[in-house]
Amino acid sequence: MVVEISINYLAVLVAGIAGMALGALWYSPLLFGNAWMRAAGLTKEFMEKHKKGMGLKYFLAFIGTLLMAFVLAHLVDAWEAVTFAGGMTAGFWVWIGFIVPVLLGGVLWEGKSWTFYLINIA
Repeated sequence: MVVEISINYLAVLVAGIAGMALGALWYSPLLFGNAWMRAAGLTKEFMEKHKKGMGLKYFLAFIGTLLMAFVLAHLVDAWEAVTFAGGMTAGFWVWIGFIVPVLLGGVLWEGKSWTFYLINIA
């Protein structure tokens, strides 16, 4: 069975921009930035030393966010999740099935804290 996929590329772009904006807020000192740095074992001095190449890092993160939005758009269309609730349900299942278990490896194999994990998966 072949499913014809219809992608709204403007929606993918908006999702990419929104994802980056939300991430910037999420990891800022206004929300969880300081707690995330403590949980990751990072210092302000370390962060200052690694500012070089930040433009490229943000660009690559944006490409990754666009890729996630694009793949999620494919799944939402293939699953025919045409309502807001349907889209949210599809997003939930992708999150719980892929993001949550993949990031769990940081706790299990890399010695990251549960706080670090919870900030990242939320």
